[in-house]
Amino acid sequence: MLRILFVCTGNTCRSPLAEGLLRMRVHQEGLAAEVRSAGVSAMTGGPISRNSQSLLHEAGFKESISSLAISAADVDWADLVLTMTTGHKRTVIGRFPHAVEKTYTLKEYVEDDARILKAIEEREQLATELQLKQSLSQTVSVEERSRMYALENTIPDYDISDPYGGSLADYKYTAEEISRSLDKLVKKIR
Repeated sequence: MLRILFVCTGNTCRSPLAEGLLRMRVHQEGLAAEVRSAGVSAMTGGPISRNSQSLLHEAGFKESISSLAISAADVDWADLVLTMTTGHKRTVIGRFPHAVEKTYTLKEYVEDDARILKAIEEREQLATELQLKQSLSQTVSVEERSRMYALENTIPDYDISDPYGGSLADYKYTAEEISRSLDKLVKKIR
């Protein structure tokens, strides 16, 4: 059984939406997956936002979700840690370095454009080479910097919008953004 942990900031808006929406799909499609969510700056046991709860109920999710502060036990439990932003990803990896191989942003993990995947691979390789050069006090060339810049501009923003403090329409926009990524995720884990 695949264990997925969604992560955002306070575990009140985005990651509970992702958790609830995916749990419904897992149930509907009979997938072998367990889903949870947590926050990098959450307080355990608090309620999720009214707008997130409302959207989940509207979608047919009747269970209750409470906020959860991410812990080593949560990360160890998960086979896959999917964050809502690159900042969340950096925080998870910074706190739990052993999770680097299983931690991605949700949008990054479901990316299916071959051109973008190739650019990501090249960027990671180039970044490693440039870090090594800098650690050896070698000069990074203008061409290398230009190539890194070009690659960065090729790769899309993998952050999911934060509706915190916004209107129900803002939450709906975020829920739709998450849902599009979950469509791809379900296909990938099927």
